[in-house]
Amino acid sequence: MAIKLKAQDIKLIEEVKAKGNIPNHIAIIMDGNGRWAKKRSLPRIAGHHKGVDSVRHAVETCIGLGVKILTLYAFSTENWKRPKEEVSTLMRLMVKSLKSETDELNENKIKLMSIGDTHSLPEIVRQELKSAIEKTSHNDKMILNLALSYSGRWELVEAVKTISKEVLSGKLNPDQICEKTISDNLTTAGLPEPDLMIRTSGEFRISNFLLWQLAYSEIFISSEVST
Repeated sequence: MAIKLKAQDIKLIEEVKAKGNIPNHIAIIMDGNGRWAKKRSLPRIAGHHKGVDSVRHAVETCIGLGVKILTLYAFSTENWKRPKEEVSTLMRLMVKSLKSETDELNENKIKLMSIGDTHSLPEIVRQELKSAIEKTSHNDKMILNLALSYSGRWELVEAVKTISKEVLSGKLNPDQICEKTISDNLTTAGLPEPDLMIRTSGEFRISNFLLWQLAYSEIFISSEVST
């Protein structure tokens, strides 16, 4: 990615790798961009721009550690309730980032994926996202999974709808429904559940993120903001 790790970051990565037991799948709620900006008397969007750097840093760190899957809570369904100007700026920032980072993802052999109600995203965002996913589909070093317009409750509701249709059509007997049935109908189907979930900014809640998938994940809450 565009940001290069500092010497102290590289040293820390080597120390962590030496201890072993590196998570296969890490999920991160990157919270606190607005608070970071407010603390510095800057507009909220300045925090979101800074948050892009945090994404790069997280990706580079996970590459260095050998993490195979990194899922980032990039935009929740609740975020649509923010002021229209802020949401529009976030969408433009998303498009800009997808355009500028795809080549870097390919260079690092990172496969881009997304989960969430992406149909609700503006068309230009959907096009750039689709393009980036297609261009990186052959990569196999790490998966960068972006949760966009995502809600854990929405995901479970959609899974129930799909399973109900299979029952009504006679393709599935209700007695056959098990945990695997639900997992196979989530947007994360095919991906292992996170071993570790990290939340920045010190908030002790999961904010409607991967409600099913985090059942057995280790959870770490950092007092630092994502930037």
